[in-house]
This record gives sequence, C-alpha cells and structure tokens, in this order.
Amino acid sequence: MKRSILLTLFLIVGLEVVWAQKSKNKQHKVVIQLTTSDTAAYRALSKQLNNLTSVWKEADVVVVVHNKGINMLKKNTSNIAEEIKQLSARGVKFLACEFTMQQQKLSKEDMLEGIFYTPYGLIEIITRQENGYHYLKGGF
Repeated sequence: MKRSILLTLFLIVGLEVVWAQKSKNKQHKVVIQLTTSDTAAYRALSKQLNNLTSVWKEADVVVVVHNKGINMLKKNTSNIAEEIKQLSARGVKFLACEFTMQQQKLSKEDMLEGIFYTPYGLIEIITRQENGYHYLKGGF
C-alpha cells in the first residue's frame, strides 16, 4: 500500500515538472484590442502589459488599436507615450488601424514614433486568432 502511494506521488510530481517545463518553454502569443478613448484605460493597459512582459519576457504581444482607442497612439493625445516607448523596447508591438486613421483624417505624422500599422484592425485581430494568438480586450 505504501509503495503504491509513493509511486503515485512520484508520478504526480513528475507530471507537474514536465508540465511546468512545457509552460516555461511555450511561446506565448497574445493579441489585445483597444477601442476606448478612456485615458484611464490606457494607464491600466500599460500596467497590464508591464506585468505580462515582466513574467513572460519572450511573449509575442500585439496591441491592435482602432476606433476611439486611436487617441492612445496620437502624438498630441497620448497620456502614455513614454510607457509605449518603453514597452515597445521590450517587444510589445502597437498597431494602429489605417482604416480608422483614414476615417479620422489622421496621417502617420500624427502618430507616435515606433508604432506599426495594419490596414484593418478587426481583420488583424481575427487573423492573429486564427494563427494561435489569445485574445484580450484592453482596458478595464
């Protein structure tokens, strides 16, 4: 009886070690959608991204910004421009929706330096999900 309990415990511990190693080596892929003009949501997203990239340093994190959220990436309206610069240096990619920019008559000169662009934000999000990215809604 003791022997079977001990064997079961070793098996459980062994499986946990294997699972932990797999999780550690896994390439985490996350796509985050931001559509709000709420500047408090921008701050919250910045903190969330900081936490995420502190734990998963090699994660592939993409923030797709469209609709009213585009203000977060505009030079004259972003309240987290410095945080975006720091997060970008850590590998987070910020993508501005060119369709939204066109609707709001914005050019790339209006936007923060170092960001990326996508023709259509929603299509970018769907395509990323089809390629194994996990979806999160940015903000609150």
